[in-house]
Amino acid sequence: MTEITRIAIDTSKSVFTLHGTDADGRAVLRRNLRRQDMVPFFARRPPMEVVLEACGGSHHWGRVLAGLGHTVRLIPPQYVKPFVKRGKNDRNDAEAISEAAARPEMCEVAVKSARQQANAMLLSVRELLVRQRTQLVNALRGHAAEFGHVGRLGRQGVAKLLADVAEDADLPTPAKDALALLGAEIGRLDARLAEVDARLVAQHKQTPTSQMLAEVPGIGPIGALSLVLRVDFSQFKSGRHFASWLGLTPREHSTGGKTRLGGISRAGDERLRQLLVLGATAVIRQAKPGRASAWLIALLARRPRKLAAVALANKMARIVWAMMTRGEAYRQPATA
Repeated sequence: MTEITRIAIDTSKSVFTLHGTDADGRAVLRRNLRRQDMVPFFARRPPMEVVLEACGGSHHWGRVLAGLGHTVRLIPPQYVKPFVKRGKNDRNDAEAISEAAARPEMCEVAVKSARQQANAMLLSVRELLVRQRTQLVNALRGHAAEFGHVGRLGRQGVAKLLADVAEDADLPTPAKDALALLGAEIGRLDARLAEVDARLVAQHKQTPTSQMLAEVPGIGPIGALSLVLRVDFSQFKSGRHFASWLGLTPREHSTGGKTRLGGISRAGDERLRQLLVLGATAVIRQAKPGRASAWLIALLARRPRKLAAVALANKMARIVWAMMTRGEAYRQPATA
């Protein structure tokens, strides 16, 4: 029997598709396995290379299979997609994962430990609660506007809007009850978010690297903790490589010896990119000669503020990479 050297797995909820190849890259195994059969199947196999698409569940299987003695590799889905043949199905997806893994310079994702995933989970929960609160506030404002009530932006505006609705004697009772229900849900989420923020701040204070990153202007406790828990900085060769992974570098469309650069690529982790750009926007809002760096003041003199915010976020990403890889503290630049 031909020896299998690599098995690519297309994961799903209950049925997993396997594609095994030999040393020459020929397919010698194609089969489906149910979830409960995965561990017994790989426990009987000698140590080999196992490849999966990177996702939340793949880190669990990476830990399980590595514990059985196999070498696990996680390939980003966007790098697997070009190898999918026409007609998408699970077998073609598993074959595409195997083909992508055979490329000598294919990028990989490090398998996270259970502790790393658990620490970062609270950040994801916070993002979900913030989105839900935003949806409720938008619904409240939209429905209140149907009856002529328009509130200011911010939390105080929401509280004033709810008070105005409650005092409106001409507003029908069903509308009052519905708007009050939305207000109660917003209050409930505010309380939950306060609890989550307190836990994240406590976690930030117990993490020295997170406190070190918080010294960078524009990076707060949430941003610093997100960078520490979500990013493995050792996999990036340079600060530009890290900024490119975040999607903060120009998208290139060059051909025929002509270089054409467009807007930022928006690749990588959307939440981390958002935190850096929002932090850069806050820095620019307070930027004045004598307080901000000479580079930023000169940039604002010749470029729009939004473009400058992205450029500053790019620079912040490079600074973060240098601090995390070299263990250096943040150094204040020369002011204008």
